[in-house]
Formats: sequence, C-alpha cells, structure tokens
Amino acid sequence: MEFEYTAITKSGQRSTATIQAVSAAAAGHLLKEQGLLPLSISPLKKSSPLAFLKQFTTISLDEKIGFVENLSIMLKSGIPLTRGMQILVKQSSNLRFKAILSDIASQVESGKSLADALSKHDNVFSSIFISMVKVGELSGNLDKSLEYLTIQLHREADLKSKVRGAMIYPSVIVAAMVIIGILMSIFVLPKLTSIFKEFGTVDLPIMTKVVIAVADFMSAHAIIMIILIIAAITGVIMFYRTYQGKKAFDWLFVRLFVIGPIVRKINLARFARILGSLLKSGIPIVEGLEVAGNSIGNLLYRELIIKSGSEVRLGKNLTETLSKDETLFPVLVVQMLQVGEESGTVEDMLGQLAVHYEEEVDTIMKNLSSIIEPLLLLVIGGVVGILAVALISPIYSISQSIK
Repeated sequence: MEFEYTAITKSGQRSTATIQAVSAAAAGHLLKEQGLLPLSISPLKKSSPLAFLKQFTTISLDEKIGFVENLSIMLKSGIPLTRGMQILVKQSSNLRFKAILSDIASQVESGKSLADALSKHDNVFSSIFISMVKVGELSGNLDKSLEYLTIQLHREADLKSKVRGAMIYPSVIVAAMVIIGILMSIFVLPKLTSIFKEFGTVDLPIMTKVVIAVADFMSAHAIIMIILIIAAITGVIMFYRTYQGKKAFDWLFVRLFVIGPIVRKINLARFARILGSLLKSGIPIVEGLEVAGNSIGNLLYRELIIKSGSEVRLGKNLTETLSKDETLFPVLVVQMLQVGEESGTVEDMLGQLAVHYEEEVDTIMKNLSSIIEPLLLLVIGGVVGILAVALISPIYSISQSIK
C-alpha cells in the first residue's frame, strides 16, 4: 500500500510525501530509519499504476533463502533479532519483500514473536518455514533452526531447479510438434490432398481419405478449431484447479509410465527431507507430519501423510498408515521407518531416505533426455509414417490407373 505522511526532518523542517509499505506501522518504521519523525500517516486513496503493480511482484525462493541465511549468520554473530531485521529491510531490493520485512520488523519491535509476525504473511512464508522458526524461538535455538531451514530451502531450490531444467527440452519438443501439426493440417495438407481430389475415379486408400477429411475440416474451420483448442486447454486448466481435478491428475501422474516413478521419488525425497528437518529442529512428530503433509504438492501423498499424523496422535505407529498404499510408500521406505521407530532413530532414517531419493532423482534428471528422446522419436516417426503412407499410397494408385 502507499501512504501519505507528514514528518519532521533532521533539520527541523516539516515534510509531506508518500511512502510504500505493508501497513501504517511499517511505514512509520521506514520513516524512522530515514531519520524522520512522523507526525501523521494515512493511506493514499489514489495510488499510481506502478504502485498497484508492485503488489503483484513475486518473491523468489532465492530471496527467502537469502533472508534466512543472513538472519541466521547475524544471530550467530550476536546481533539482536530486531537489529538484524532492520539490516535485512535495508538490504532487500524487492519492493514487495522489503515492505513485508519492514512489517515483520515493526511487529517484532512491538513485542511479537518472529513466528507470529511471519504467520501474518503465510502467503509468502510456508508452514514449514513458520513452524521451524516457532520451535527455534521456544527452544532458544533460533539460529540453529534457521540453519536447518536454510539447508531445507537449499535442497528444495536444488530439486526444483533440476526438475525444471530436465522438463524444458521435452516440453519445447512437444509444444513444437503440436504447433507444427496444427499448422500443417490447416495450411499444408489441404494443398497436397487437393491433387488427389482431381482424380475422382481413383479409389483412394482409407488412410488417405481420413487424412483428406481431417485436412479439409481443419482448413474449412481453422478459426473454430483454434478456438476449440484454446477452450479445451482453458477447461483442463480450470478443472485442474479444482480439488477433484487436481486429485485426478495427481493420481494419473503417480501411475504414468516413465513419469510415475519420477513423481513418486520427488515426493518421497521431499517428504523425508522436510519431516527429517522438522524433527531435528525439535517439532513433535504429529505436528511434523501435518506440516510435512501440507508442504507436499501431490494430494494423494498429502492426504495420506496428514492421515498418518492423526493416527499417530491416537497411538498407532507411523508405518501402519503409510504401508496401506505401497504405490505411494514402497516397502523400502516403510521398513526403514519401522526400524527407525523401533530404534528411536527416525530422524536418521529420514535423512538416509532423503539422500537416497534425491540422488535417484538427480540421476534420472540427468538421463531424462535420453529416456524421453526414444519415446518422442517413436511418436514423431509414427506420425510421419502415417502421413507418408497416406500421401504415397494414392500416388502409386494413380500411376497404376494411368498405366
């Protein structure tokens, strides 16, 4: 938000201007940092288009990692939390993040805990973020909790980077195939198939008739087809955003050929890493399971993990619930967690599982191109083969009829 303020400068003069902040308290904090004594602060009714756009500025994971890492280092160096937050506010170059940090700093200065201040911005800071900070404050080891949180965020950023990087190549190829196929159907194939129509006495092969029919339809209804394709894509996206749609897609992703094993290993690595980090920071296993479950994107995993937390609260073992679905939690995971429960080393077992699945995901991502390339070649070869047969067969039939 943008606020209009009146303040006294260092030279004793009265100054009126505007300032960007999350709240009036945050605006007052920023003015004091600038050496101004605020007399009045009020929301600006008409904000500029630029100020409006600032509200939609994204806050990257790297910026959150920098915030946690720097705050952890400052606390270890003996710098008070309030002073550390003021330094981080000045260092932030992201206007939206700067305003949020300023609001958090002002709340901490007013006596609130850092976890409570962070929880007011839960759209920026995840549940695991807030929970680990809360435990650190309660135990008096905030710097240690922030260190664990830094490791967790680094792992998360690394995993996202590998997945994103590995999916760029196949995504570009598939998108190019779809676009080229549509353009050929609308503009190229009709010109080729029009030649065959001139030989009306020739009995064309069924495959050629199908290609001609598709090409004619696409050419005659090009605009309608483009609108239908856009509508279909929009419909799929809207359906995916519903609970039923996301659960259906998540179920499909877990069981798809090639994609399924990758999705399962990514979710298992994330689950093991998050729960292990939470337990190390001192969070009870029941609360840890709830936070870890809410941090998992796949609904099937999320619901099963949260359900296991409810059953652990009732006195059951963790592995009793997880073992009910071997597709989501294979025997290896269940057995290692069972050994961890019996020996009291669940944290260590989770750490080993996280390393194991992260290494497997890393290996798969490095070789993903070599895995997907043969499948893409088969699809492309199949489409090209069908078109070749459909276009060459009538040429042979025409040449025979001419003879």
